[in-house]
Amino acid sequence: MSIARRLSADWVLPIDGPPIPGGAVLIDSTGRIAAVGRDADVSAPPEVPAEHLSGAALLPGFVNAHTHLELTGLADPAPERDFAEWIRRLRQRKAERSADDFLLAARQGLRDCWAAGVTTIADTGDSGAALHALADAGGSGIAYLELFGPHPDQAGRSMAAFADRIAQLRPRTSERAGLGVSPHAPYSVSGSLYAAAAQFAVDAGLPLAVHVAESAAESALLSNGTGAFADLWRGRGVPVEPPECSPVEWLDRHGVLGPRTLCIHVVRASAADIARLAGRGAAVAHCPLSNARHRHGAAPLRRLLDAGVPVGLGTDSVASVGCLDLLAEARAARGLAALDARGALELATIGAARAIGLADAVGSLVVGKWGDVVAVEIGAAVTEPAEAVLASGAADVRGTWLGGKSVFRGPVATVERGPGR
Repeated sequence: MSIARRLSADWVLPIDGPPIPGGAVLIDSTGRIAAVGRDADVSAPPEVPAEHLSGAALLPGFVNAHTHLELTGLADPAPERDFAEWIRRLRQRKAERSADDFLLAARQGLRDCWAAGVTTIADTGDSGAALHALADAGGSGIAYLELFGPHPDQAGRSMAAFADRIAQLRPRTSERAGLGVSPHAPYSVSGSLYAAAAQFAVDAGLPLAVHVAESAAESALLSNGTGAFADLWRGRGVPVEPPECSPVEWLDRHGVLGPRTLCIHVVRASAADIARLAGRGAAVAHCPLSNARHRHGAAPLRRLLDAGVPVGLGTDSVASVGCLDLLAEARAARGLAALDARGALELATIGAARAIGLADAVGSLVVGKWGDVVAVEIGAAVTEPAEAVLASGAADVRGTWLGGKSVFRGPVATVERGPGR
């Protein structure tokens, strides 16, 4: 449900333009932005509730380019021997959950996103719970349904079952909640299944998301058939026939890369890999804190951006990082790529919106886009609002609005002006 609303604050950061001191945002009854500008220049219809947030900045709702909401509640502080072992342990913990457990987890994860100022998500999971959570709450984002199957002989059966699940989920989609296809990763999907999934996505008109080039074990599996994932495959009777190429090239060989493909992590990417991503128009979900937690290394963020690859920030799952603080990810990304504050915030807003194909609807405060807004506490007498926002965190979010509807209120009270100004 959309609600007309007028919000004003000490600062408005539209992202697509310079910060506006003493700014305001007017959202109409359809949930779209009707005006953005200085408070005195934005109309105040008497019938529209108005609020002023002193000591705060208004920004477009953050866009989280990679989540696993169904894993909410599975935070794992235990040290890991290696990434493959962590994956195995996570699969065991997931197996203990029921369908209802996954749905409750996804609903809580969505509320946690809103509390952190995130209004749009790109989620991957195999339970379908994220799409149900979005649909039930009127949320915004894309739920990519995961597909697994490392044995080539499984591809036909896996694809048929997957197509049935997509058909069952499609009625739950809406203007704001979309569905996508996610053949999981090179260490869990065969080449033949990748090709089938990529063609299915094209035929069904659905976007793709895939974890790729994340770990040393993944690269070793494809380059020479060694490492922890290769050992796991052999233990399960899966043939190990290394293509002797990088994970990014492996995806491209099977038709996975394209302008509707979101490549998640991309830590281990050569200059040739980056050129391949740019040439295909593929995007990247960059998760610096998850990459660091699993000791994968630092992704080549600066080179990706310089090559023109669309990049958005993601938090990955709470099983990896423990929280969904996109501003913490933005600070980490800033250090990796020598970004200024605005550049770092762009990765959490319009950059992420471009990466998941929703830049026409979200990611900046522009007339006609959805009225998705976050208010962040930055204090009084601020002269560099982007720096102040970047220095804050999820605990500083004072309010989140989705299509004008309030979906989260922080502990600091707003100044109510009532109808109009």
